Amino acid sequence: MGAITPKEFARVPKIEVYTQPWCPYCSRAINLLTKKGVAFEEIDAPSGTKQRAESIARSGRTSVPQIFVDGRPIGGSDELAALERAGKLDALLAAG
Repeated sequence: MGAITPKEFARVPKIEVYTQPWCPYCSRAINLLTKKGVAFEEIDAPSGTKQRAESIARSGRTSVPQIFVDGRPIGGSDELAALERAGKLDALLAAG
């Protein structure tokens, strides 16, 4: 397997996950994304921080995790798991 070409790199979606410490739902989402082998940015967003305010502004939701694929909010851990069960997660993660 060779290096990723610029064309292939351009197709890799940007995945952002707003989390907070000791959150089992955050851990579940991170574990699923890790299992899928995709790169993602984990943003520490405990309650009362500017990162949490940013997450709320972007998603309209106050809970964590909040997951974004190419800037599009997809929801939290339950929504991520539902996409996996429906067989739609792989296509979403490859659709950069």
